[in-house]
Amino acid sequence: MSIIPNAPMTTLQIPTRTIGDKIIGAGHPVYVTGEIGINHNGELSNAFALIDQAAAAGCDAVKFQKRTPEICTPRDQWDLERDTPWGRMRYIDYRHRVEFGADEYAAIDAYARSRAIAWFASPWDVESVDFLEQFDVPAHKVASASLTDDELLRRLRATGRTIILSTGMSTPRQIRHAVEVLGSDNIVLCHATSTYPAKPLELNLRMIHTLQADFPNVPIGYSGHEVGLQTTLAAVALGATFVERHITLDRAMWGSDQAASVEPPGLQRLVRDIRTITDSLGDGVKRIYDGELVAMKKLRRVQTADEVQPTEPILVGAS
Repeated sequence: MSIIPNAPMTTLQIPTRTIGDKIIGAGHPVYVTGEIGINHNGELSNAFALIDQAAAAGCDAVKFQKRTPEICTPRDQWDLERDTPWGRMRYIDYRHRVEFGADEYAAIDAYARSRAIAWFASPWDVESVDFLEQFDVPAHKVASASLTDDELLRRLRATGRTIILSTGMSTPRQIRHAVEVLGSDNIVLCHATSTYPAKPLELNLRMIHTLQADFPNVPIGYSGHEVGLQTTLAAVALGATFVERHITLDRAMWGSDQAASVEPPGLQRLVRDIRTITDSLGDGVKRIYDGELVAMKKLRRVQTADEVQPTEPILVGAS
């Protein structure tokens, strides 16, 4: 809680949500999600390796993307040919090539459980929500591109699960409407900029504070698509309680999301530094710590008459 000089102390209701056994909200550890997306390139071995890296780094969860290709791919793009690592193929065939089915997700579910890490996904259509529900996932994610899909949002709300909503490429009016459709009781809002990779000048991290002010009963997070780690760490310092970054085994791998993804060594540093920042933020109540007493005795020339105990809070403006 921030202490405002000469202002009366009030108890603020801090919004929280749960994903599995983890609590998301101010005063709790930042929930860190490694976004695998389709960076597995349709290979289960890549998915397992990315789960390993996320678990080793200390992520709370990994996230995938689930689509029904015939629903999510515009009909006029089905027959467009493109070069892929598997040769030249129609775009609709490529979408199927990188999409996991029931057998693969059953294996992912078992493997994630063996590594003690949660997993969930961004469903891009109603059929994909129904598909994911069979695995009893702890949450669902709404991709920024799906924020205006009311049918999808209504189906997600009906699951009763925590919904993480990304807000890239969206206007304030569209965001408010999506929150109305989803309901604000069980969502986490994530600030995002939907360019890959996103330029620092377009990240607009102060939107975290704007969303906090506009939706005071909703935890606010950050979904980053930038290169580097500094700006994601800044988002945590600004109050993001949920963080998502795309992860990859190698940024040189084939795929549109790889360049904006974090490689294993960077992921280790990111999670480590998020934890350090979270620990360092404190609660905003001024204290004199035990470690300061020696310096106080050595350096302070003028001592006051009252003796302050090391762990006794000093409240600005308190009487």
